[in-house]
Amino acid sequence: MPNTAPLSGTRDFLALEVLRRNYVISVIEDVYQSYGFEPLQTPALERLDTLLGKYGDEGDQLIFRVLKRGEELDRALAAPDGEALKERLSDAGLRYDLTVPLARVMAEHRNDLPRIYKRYQIQPVYRAERPARGRFREFYQCDVDIVGSTSPVADAEVIGAVAHVLQRLGFRGSEQFLIRLNHRGVLNGLMEVVGIAPVAAGPVLVAIDKLDKIGLDGVRQELIARGLADETAARLLEILGQGLEAGSTPETALDWLDGLLAASAVGRESVANLRAIVPCLANGPAAEHLRIDPFIVRGLSYYTGAIFEIAFPGLSGSGGGGGRYDNLVGMFSGQGIPACGFSLGLERLLLIMEERGMFPERLSGQPQALVTLFDQTTIGPSIALATRLREAGLHVDLYPEPGGYGRQFKYAGQRGIRYALLLSPREIDAGVVAIKDLAGGEQVDVPAGEVAAWLAERL
Repeated sequence: MPNTAPLSGTRDFLALEVLRRNYVISVIEDVYQSYGFEPLQTPALERLDTLLGKYGDEGDQLIFRVLKRGEELDRALAAPDGEALKERLSDAGLRYDLTVPLARVMAEHRNDLPRIYKRYQIQPVYRAERPARGRFREFYQCDVDIVGSTSPVADAEVIGAVAHVLQRLGFRGSEQFLIRLNHRGVLNGLMEVVGIAPVAAGPVLVAIDKLDKIGLDGVRQELIARGLADETAARLLEILGQGLEAGSTPETALDWLDGLLAASAVGRESVANLRAIVPCLANGPAAEHLRIDPFIVRGLSYYTGAIFEIAFPGLSGSGGGGGRYDNLVGMFSGQGIPACGFSLGLERLLLIMEERGMFPERLSGQPQALVTLFDQTTIGPSIALATRLREAGLHVDLYPEPGGYGRQFKYAGQRGIRYALLLSPREIDAGVVAIKDLAGGEQVDVPAGEVAAWLAERL
């Protein structure tokens, strides 16, 4: 027998899962549109040279490459052995994220877009990594970006939009989610004050980025394993410890950073930029959720300024993140075009909402009533009843096979339908419809012309 399971790292979504996903996506779209963002869709396939060199060495290794086709593939296989095989065989890849495709779109369509372009995009992306709980090879990102402005208001708008989404979905208060804010320049300044050269900073930053997961002792072990000098490691760990106690408000954390990075020009400039962003968030939905976290890194190499990340207290891992990437669009257009964005992780959000029971009891798209079939003689009237109710805006399922009500009621229960509509010759002759509440067991006769209004009052 063939293996019918989906490919590892991908999933089938049955009805309830699809409706839940649609519910969350509809909230995200509504909020993003309320902020003035407009939709964008791009192909899943991109040219390989569009994707490579944007995500760092580790990210590039996770790009799904697509083989050349037909004669192109034959020519590639016949090419000299000295050329790297993977470069010969592939010329396209599946998108790794939605930000690089946005940068390409800006270069391709810049004459058709406004000077300041506000876009959102909700589509699947693909990464060739090992699947794990909550980690997939195909997953959705929900991106919101502003291209064309260096203003701190732009950073605040994308942060505020994501905070607003989470609040609309039922995440309330700082105990349910935090938005951690940092700046790439703060990290560069930190490396400078402890004496770590830029060429050696990468592995150290990887270790620092794990601080919230493995703690100071875990970071110490990472630094030792990476060969960092004892004196330098001790100084860095001292700073990390101080940072964890620096203050619970953005103001106190920024004051601490001012003192720490006073000797670093890039550090001072970065703290000043954070000081400009924080007041822009003070009157928006992100205010109570904001924390300055000088030790979040965000792994993608294209970030150039402020970086941000969603944290759910008590849960490891990120619920999404983003930042400013002022150089990425220019890689395609040859022009300096500033940009910033936030990507919300749909899969993690759905998992947390399911675990916490945060979905509505009924979701848009679920059938609200079942029209039963008594026998062959009632097929026409039953179809007519279903048609009238559908035209009234109700979601109505019509059982396709005449027969016993028990089987039809069981079907309704399997589909989560509360009301069954009975139309036997008795009801037809009396000009009524019998409506059975399958939750409570009660049954009432309702005049045929009033059924839609009766159901609408109770659904």
